[in-house]
Amino acid sequence: MSSDIVKIIPLGGLGEIGRNMMVLEHGDDIIVIDAGVSFVGPEFPGIDFAIPDISYLVENKTKIRAILITHGHEDHIGALPFILPQLRCPVYAPRLAHGLITSKLKERRATRDSVVNPIDPGVVHQIGKNLEVSWFRVCHSIPDAMGIAIGTPLGTVIHTGDFKIDHTPVDGRIFDLPSLAHYGDDGVLLLCSDSTYAEVPGYTTSERVVGESLDRAIRDATGRVLVATFASLVSRVQQVVDAAVKYGRHVSIVGRSMVDTVKVAQELGYLDIPPGVLRPLAEIRRLAPDKVVLMTTGSQGEPTSALVRIAKQEHRDVAIESGDTVIISATPIPGNELPVSRTIDNLLRQGATVLYDRIATVHVHGHASQEELKLVLRLVRPKYFVPVHGEYRHLTAHAQLAWDLDLAKEGIFVMEDGDVLEIVEDQASLVERLPSGHVYVDGLRLWDVRSPVLRERKRLATDGFVVAVIPLDNESGELLGDPEIVTNGFIELEDSTDLIDHAVTLLSEALRKDEASLFEEGYITSRCKEILGPLFQRETGRRPFIVSL
Repeated sequence: MSSDIVKIIPLGGLGEIGRNMMVLEHGDDIIVIDAGVSFVGPEFPGIDFAIPDISYLVENKTKIRAILITHGHEDHIGALPFILPQLRCPVYAPRLAHGLITSKLKERRATRDSVVNPIDPGVVHQIGKNLEVSWFRVCHSIPDAMGIAIGTPLGTVIHTGDFKIDHTPVDGRIFDLPSLAHYGDDGVLLLCSDSTYAEVPGYTTSERVVGESLDRAIRDATGRVLVATFASLVSRVQQVVDAAVKYGRHVSIVGRSMVDTVKVAQELGYLDIPPGVLRPLAEIRRLAPDKVVLMTTGSQGEPTSALVRIAKQEHRDVAIESGDTVIISATPIPGNELPVSRTIDNLLRQGATVLYDRIATVHVHGHASQEELKLVLRLVRPKYFVPVHGEYRHLTAHAQLAWDLDLAKEGIFVMEDGDVLEIVEDQASLVERLPSGHVYVDGLRLWDVRSPVLRERKRLATDGFVVAVIPLDNESGELLGDPEIVTNGFIELEDSTDLIDHAVTLLSEALRKDEASLFEEGYITSRCKEILGPLFQRETGRRPFIVSL
């Protein structure tokens, strides 16, 4: 048996949507494919998003040779500002992703000196001692999306990244199927392929269809048009701009992330916007409504996004007007259905006409459906197959496709984050499981899921808090009177006077009894929790967060 071993370790993106990260390890060389974020629900108050747990990479950072990027979506590049200060390794990315990453890293002092190398498809890069890496073009909902081929001593590993097969893409750059077939003819050790829409039969609709629908919507609108989509969906921005130019409208961008993306895409030539079409919001407000198109973020109902604030009538510069048409050019990511529905309802209440995916073809998926996935499997004909990118049911559905095609006969592995697939010369097997939990980003801070801060926030969000104000003489340590109890988010004080009075009596008696100990560090807070916690839980069934002053 050969001493060569290739390990495949997903640290994010398997069994979930987003937070994509895959590790390939051979000998003393580690390469990482993508480093993305995922968005979290209201069960994590104050959290911006989640990134992968990179503790395994930190432990082995002397082996890390590079991070390889497939494309510029946040669920593939968003974690880079948070992990690069710990890993200090070069990044290789397609040119649009390179521009977006460079702009993102410049915003943080700790990542300004990071090395990000632009790549072109078909160019081979020697990374580490025995790994040869090249990219091949695929279609997705952002320009310059790529798959990656990694040559190892045991054979070629293909990672498709996110893809669909679009024969009429907006930018004219089609999926490089010939290269994929060439790899298949030479023999592929392992295929890791996008599974996001593996449950969907048939073929994914071309982006061209969306362009036609956007054209009609903007043509028929009598007032302003607001288009909400992903900040990084550059092809959609181009389609909106093309329609705006055709019907004599000017465009303004609302939302910082989209402003930054449009700026980078223009500079790199991925957006063609005629002079004078893109106007600042202050200027566009002076134009007639039928001459205006606003592009915004917020297609996923994100609480702080431009569209959500507009829908809630909380945006500083934009308010819905009678006659506005709002186009939500996206499909809700699983888990975001409720906030998206609320946003649509709020817009409708204010008199806007709202077009979204259920009633108009204003969005198509950026991921391959079953027939496209089958085509890739047939072209590559891998020895082993690992479905990637998707919830567990998506991975299972993709595995079933390979099974039905009688492909990857040596092994089809439905993995989850943290699983370690070990491939040797004549076999592959799952050998262990590594830490792969979520790390939560709160501004510039990172919190582990076990952090007491997160637990405390959940308690505050569900049970409220109680503050016990203790009047204490700073010199003698004597109580100067009865404590005062203040609550927030716990109970209605006017309906609970007897309970609060009883709590004050119990606490006052206990503190007076232990007056000699009141100056001991932490004693008062501890005693307040001992007295008030059981009382409130018994009388209300809730456990508020208790502090003392």
